Amino acid sequence: QVQLVESGGGLVQAGGSLRLSCAASGSIFSINRMGWYRQAPGKQRELVARFTSGSTIYYLDSVKGRFTISRDNAKNTVYLQMNSLKLEDTAVYYCHALIRAYSYSDREYDYWGQGTQVTVSS
Repeated sequence: QVQLVESGGGLVQAGGSLRLSCAASGSIFSINRMGWYRQAPGKQRELVARFTSGSTIYYLDSVKGRFTISRDNAKNTVYLQMNSLKLEDTAVYYCHALIRAYSYSDREYDYWGQGTQVTVSS
């Protein structure tokens, strides 16, 4: 079993910053994707930023230049530094990871964190 534990959400004024953290623990052989999605009320969940295998980084267009994803491989942890926050960044942010659990199996599993609320006020 694998757990993703998120932290760092909260309430911030527009223009402010927050840093989210997501730590993966449990049966982990390799992490092939890890990143952040978000879901605002009444909207579909969208991919915000993530690492893929080979260290390729994806960013949602609307967060480019404001958000930075980083990771600590030794800690199986990914971070999302969010600067210049806007009202439209308000959402529940979810950590996601695609994990290969065992060296003897190529099977990969999707895991999700519990979500952390980010609220940007005017």
